[in-house]
Amino acid sequence: MRPTKGKLLGILAATFVGQMALQVGVIQDYWKKNYWSGQGFAESLSPDQTLLQLFGFREFLAGILWVRADSFFDEGNYDAVLPIIRLCTILDPKQIDIYATGMWHIAYNFTDEEQRSDRRYIPSALALGKEGSRQNPNTYELFFETGWIWYHKIDDDYHQSIKWFRQAQERVDMLPARRNLLANAYQRNNQVKEGLEHYWKLYAETAEQYEKQKDIYQLFQQKETLEQNLDTMIVRMVQRGWLAQERGEAGQRVYDTTEPFDVGFSARVIVDEPKVLRVQGTWNVLPVGTRIRIIVRDADNPNFTLAAMDWDGQNEVVLDPERDATFMQDQGFVKNRRFNKRIDMSKDPTMYPFARKSENYLVEFYYNPRSASLHVQDKFGWNGEGMTDKNFLRTDVRKEFEWIPGPKAGMFTEDWKLAERPTPPARIVYTALTLSRDQILRKGDWIDKTPMVQTSNFDASRFSVTTEDIIDVPTLRSSAPSPIAPGEVKKTGDNP
Repeated sequence: MRPTKGKLLGILAATFVGQMALQVGVIQDYWKKNYWSGQGFAESLSPDQTLLQLFGFREFLAGILWVRADSFFDEGNYDAVLPIIRLCTILDPKQIDIYATGMWHIAYNFTDEEQRSDRRYIPSALALGKEGSRQNPNTYELFFETGWIWYHKIDDDYHQSIKWFRQAQERVDMLPARRNLLANAYQRNNQVKEGLEHYWKLYAETAEQYEKQKDIYQLFQQKETLEQNLDTMIVRMVQRGWLAQERGEAGQRVYDTTEPFDVGFSARVIVDEPKVLRVQGTWNVLPVGTRIRIIVRDADNPNFTLAAMDWDGQNEVVLDPERDATFMQDQGFVKNRRFNKRIDMSKDPTMYPFARKSENYLVEFYYNPRSASLHVQDKFGWNGEGMTDKNFLRTDVRKEFEWIPGPKAGMFTEDWKLAERPTPPARIVYTALTLSRDQILRKGDWIDKTPMVQTSNFDASRFSVTTEDIIDVPTLRSSAPSPIAPGEVKKTGDNP
């Protein structure tokens, strides 16, 4: 006898009620404990969405959306990717690749016409890394990716990269080749001893593994690389006078960092056109390649500080940055002991709105030797002890910090404490020049006048002639360098 329509509906209703009871009584609690992202999504599910969750459609839907995001990447439609990233991490918070790709996309892909990153997004990328690490505490990847943004993209506040790299080191799946980076972060934070100890630890572990498995060539390569890193670092510790300083023997010998070199910094900013700046300056260091960090930002924004912003101030993932904020970062490339950079912000009004009520904006110049090339650092030292400047040397711009782990060291916890280190503060070069909004936009009294601000020691004669394609290279016969203005004729007897 065939069941009637009423009986079929009754069976269907009973099945539905059973599913709901199973969902509420068993599956929901298990899912919240192991898979919920903590964003309030579970409580907002409608009954039909709850059934889809029961059948595993959340992960399935996240996969479909991520495939769609790939097409947006190919098209360069980066804005459309943001909500998909967020939705996918809510639907399936165990997808490590989505978190990692999302962090990279947010921190690196939003750029202006000259490929400068929109750094207003960096706090969002870090917040995504924090959430992803909490959701996936048993793997190293998101801890490492968060540390990498601090180390590479922000390239400052190195105690933050140390915190995240240290947590990544505690995960058993950490790739051996990435473990070395913690030693570099220690050095950039002027924790030279800790950097050396980390190299020794890695070398001892790798050498022990190699003795047991000599047929694995990768272990041999790792051991050789670590040995070379150790040798190079020890040589630098001697040549830069670090060991002598530790032993109290700094004044007994002459080291590479002895007698700090005066870098002779100066700067000038000219507003060529609305939102187009010509930034010039001097840096009396002969090797080519020094990069002076240049920042244009709101003067009164509470989220901004000297040559930086509050990168770590965002705990919740908010993908929409502060739209009326202006923060541009570029680099002045030093050649022939000077830099001459044209910064065009006129083509990106969304990224550089100059829209705040404040009338003033800062053009900041910042140089931290801890980010310098190694050959320059050999003279300046890890902390800038071999560098000085008569006008703009500062020790109050960057304080010395380190993260102290709590009792659960190594695992992701919120009990890490930020402590100020009782060591000499970072020696950096810093100054800021002020421009009004009318000057930057060439409005009001500045429509037909060219705004220009400069440091008191700026020598315009060094920029009288453009010879940017010629590089002055000292020879073995050269005497002590003395800056010669472009176009100036050398006197008889001058070394070439």
